[in-house]
Amino acid sequence: MRQTHAQRTTMVDAGLNLIAQALSIYDSDLRLSACNNRFREMFNLPPELVEEGASFAATIRFIAEQGDYGLIDDIDQFVQQRVDQARAFVPHYVERQRANGQVISIEGAPLPQGGWVTVYTDITRTKRVEALLRARSEELSDQVTGYTEELSATNRKLAATIKTLEETQRQLKQTEARTRLTTEMMPAHIAHVDSEGHYTFTNGRLSRVFPGRPSDILGQHISDALGPAAYARIAPHLEAAYQGENPVFEFTEDHDSRRLRVAFTPDHEGGVFILSMDVTEETQARVALQQSRKREIAAQMTSGLAHDFSNLLTIILGMQTKLSRSALPEGAGELVEATLSAARRGGRLLDRMAEMTSHRGLRPQATNLHALLDEMKILATPSLPQGIGLSVLDNTGDGRFLLDPGRLQDALLNLILNARDACGTSGQITVAAHLVGQTWIEFCVGDTGSGFSRDALENALNPFFTTKGQEGSGLGLSMVYDMVKSAGGDIRIGNTVSGAMVTLRLPYRAAPLATGGIALLVEDSDGLRATYRQLLMDLGYSVLEATSVDEAVALVADVEGIALILSDIKLEGEATGVDFCTRLGSNAPPVVLMTSLPHTDPLYRAALAAAPLLPKPFDSSHLMALLQQKADHA
Repeated sequence: MRQTHAQRTTMVDAGLNLIAQALSIYDSDLRLSACNNRFREMFNLPPELVEEGASFAATIRFIAEQGDYGLIDDIDQFVQQRVDQARAFVPHYVERQRANGQVISIEGAPLPQGGWVTVYTDITRTKRVEALLRARSEELSDQVTGYTEELSATNRKLAATIKTLEETQRQLKQTEARTRLTTEMMPAHIAHVDSEGHYTFTNGRLSRVFPGRPSDILGQHISDALGPAAYARIAPHLEAAYQGENPVFEFTEDHDSRRLRVAFTPDHEGGVFILSMDVTEETQARVALQQSRKREIAAQMTSGLAHDFSNLLTIILGMQTKLSRSALPEGAGELVEATLSAARRGGRLLDRMAEMTSHRGLRPQATNLHALLDEMKILATPSLPQGIGLSVLDNTGDGRFLLDPGRLQDALLNLILNARDACGTSGQITVAAHLVGQTWIEFCVGDTGSGFSRDALENALNPFFTTKGQEGSGLGLSMVYDMVKSAGGDIRIGNTVSGAMVTLRLPYRAAPLATGGIALLVEDSDGLRATYRQLLMDLGYSVLEATSVDEAVALVADVEGIALILSDIKLEGEATGVDFCTRLGSNAPPVVLMTSLPHTDPLYRAALAAAPLLPKPFDSSHLMALLQQKADHA
């Protein structure tokens, strides 16, 4: 970007300096945007008045004080009149004689975006020719003819120069328009600040990246535009950019906990280019993929071991069962029973290990959190002693969200039972759910127990860590951790003034509404397409069908009112359902992808980040839950 700007500046300067006339361009704020050397030479201007941003009023005052306009009684009033005339941006052409006897013509034309361009031409010789023509028209006819021809040639040169200037101006406007259009289409905030931190360029997308901040920030200082908290986080990196470095960093902003990535690039002229983008969904997808990979590794490590231990436990259980039926000495029966109990506990532990490392992925459905939390309270209450109360605070609103309700409810019940064990016979357990902007759904489970020990704060999320001795497997919190990370979320544990607190954050994914209308079904299998068509029709949709991405994109462009798109990932041709989502853009109807690919397939992982994913095989209940149809409301 610096190279393009430098090349353009060099081209414009060279073109302007080739013009024989003096030329100046002022913007809508009466600040100098460009001029050529002839302008400086004609009026003998000091360097500060020919630099970009020089004040029009200061330039007029300097010329007037040099006597160029003749005797002026009130300089301030004269300057103010010229400034008022300039702000009107009216096309004009005047001729005047300077104090040094030179006669110049001044022609000004306004620019579409505000401001104006002015051309100053030395017409002294032309005026002399005109006077000579009038005084000696009869005596010097031959000489007048020569001067006339010279004047005509001069006019032709002037016309050519003006045409060149107009073409240069047109190309400059076209280049700037293309550059601005490109930057405004970027899903990121692109800006430039000068050496003092004031914005000199912005593509108007700051509010898209930093919620709650303004977009009209041109001329503002970066600390005012971002606010104290955000500026404090970027200030060290900005200072490093001013020192010539190219820092790229990420941080979580405070408004609704979005993950932002910022890159600073020095322009080597004292300023810095800024690129900021929201990478929240990218981060969530990365966390989910990392957890998926961890599960694969754990499965590889434990599958063979679990198989061998399962065989050993089976042999032990069989032998101990035979022993329990035999005549045994006094006290031996208790030992056999203890051995059987330990072997059964080992079997349960292997089952939980298999569950943690299994290939079962999340199955997101359109989930009513009110109903889920109410059901969770009903399930949890019987397992609590009379002295322990359970409160559920639900501030998630009336929307439905794409979640795996079974895994989520299991995780919350697990945390409630852990809190019960920490409280003993009396205490209070609180489950609170609320939205963090449109980025996270947050669940907090707190209790009035003894809280986490220092050792537990460091290791509680690790598999097999337990503070319950022989009664605990150490896999409860690990399974909660696995569920949260598999969804791309986050989990935090800590202590409050009254006890322990576990906080889960799951990505905010609003479920598409199934209210009827037109649905676009994209599936290349005739048999499956007929099945899904009927399911959509049962939901009240009118169904359009396509078998490839190209065909589907054409239908979206031609048909108005498409309320839902249900698409397979693998389709006819080389393009996939993920490519389809990319080509649709941000204003497309809601998309649900479906697939029979294993979750280890790279295309499956890419689809997770592109749209809600429905694993095959699925029946009408899964589809209806995901699309939030009438049976789900009932």
